[in-house]
Amino acid sequence: MSQIPPRVEEAVSTLDLNPVTRRRLLSGTGLVSASLAASALLSACSSDDKKSSASGAVGSFPSTPKWKFTFVNHVTTNPFFTPTQYGMADAAALLGIEKPQWTGSQNSIVAEMVNATNTAISAKVDGIAIAVVDKNAFRAPVDQALDAGIPVVSYNADGARGDPGTNRLAYIGQGLYESGYALGRRALLQVQSGDVAAFIATPGALNIQPRIDGAQQAFKDSGKPITFTAVATNADVTKGLSIIDAYAQGHSNLAGMLAVDAGSTSSVGQTVKKYNLRSKGLKVAGGFDLIPESLTGIQEGSLDYTIDQQPYMQGFLPVLYLYLYKVSGGLLSPSETNTGLLFVTKDNVAPYQSTKTRYEGSSSDAVLVPRSGPIPHG
Repeated sequence: MSQIPPRVEEAVSTLDLNPVTRRRLLSGTGLVSASLAASALLSACSSDDKKSSASGAVGSFPSTPKWKFTFVNHVTTNPFFTPTQYGMADAAALLGIEKPQWTGSQNSIVAEMVNATNTAISAKVDGIAIAVVDKNAFRAPVDQALDAGIPVVSYNADGARGDPGTNRLAYIGQGLYESGYALGRRALLQVQSGDVAAFIATPGALNIQPRIDGAQQAFKDSGKPITFTAVATNADVTKGLSIIDAYAQGHSNLAGMLAVDAGSTSSVGQTVKKYNLRSKGLKVAGGFDLIPESLTGIQEGSLDYTIDQQPYMQGFLPVLYLYLYKVSGGLLSPSETNTGLLFVTKDNVAPYQSTKTRYEGSSSDAVLVPRSGPIPHG
């Protein structure tokens, strides 16, 4: 017989969780056990919390322990994730909790990421956000965390399309397959036939493999006489640039060069410029993310577009969601959140280059960015 008070059990049963996750969190070891749920729900009315508390209530929230969250990342030093780290730090500061730990692997080595996850579980952190680049590798660690009462969300990367692979509570990030399909559809506006190369740093990794799958499907669905070739580069941007450079020299008649990761995208732009590939028949070059080299490439014309997926939000929202889960005793469950798909082109790249902010990772300063004029809409 359930030991959870009926009203709490009723509320928890409405959470949008898969059955396995719900069972784990309703178990005696889960976060929504009777005692912990009751404690969290009553914390707003209690002033004698004996734990090490934050310096006081934040806004209308109750005083809480200085919860510690951990982010497990696959390329910890990649500049793409600079705004992600600003986002998680800003959310933590806003909520009065500890700045989350940033850990994982520098070169997308899954075993290192799993070790970092297991270390966080052993340390009994209060919440974990994982870039699930390999659903099989993270299935057991996520279950272990949930069994220990630690909420887990994924960000930036998740399981395959329609199959998250793990029992994480929610995914916060771009619709990966859909964004790849959009990348391909936009390229098809300029390419009617010929050869298109699509570069991917780490084939099989669930942060980018769905994108290249989506792009390939878009070309297939078009029915146009186009040969689509996926080309592996490298998580090391310098090595990836060399591979793309060599490929371009060996395939002088390319109609299109696409990329599905930040490093490969900037390298495509640099290669197009170096060999003046536009003059040799290249119709389209595009990819993902907003590192400075890619934005410069768009301004100069060596890239046609890149896709913004708002990495700042991928740091900010997991912290907010984990905090709300904790403060509500699990009643406020994290929501699946698509952080967007915006094409940055020569027409709208200027603000990205002229405005230096934490939100796009171009500055560490906290600034208010004024905006004037109408808001673009569909």
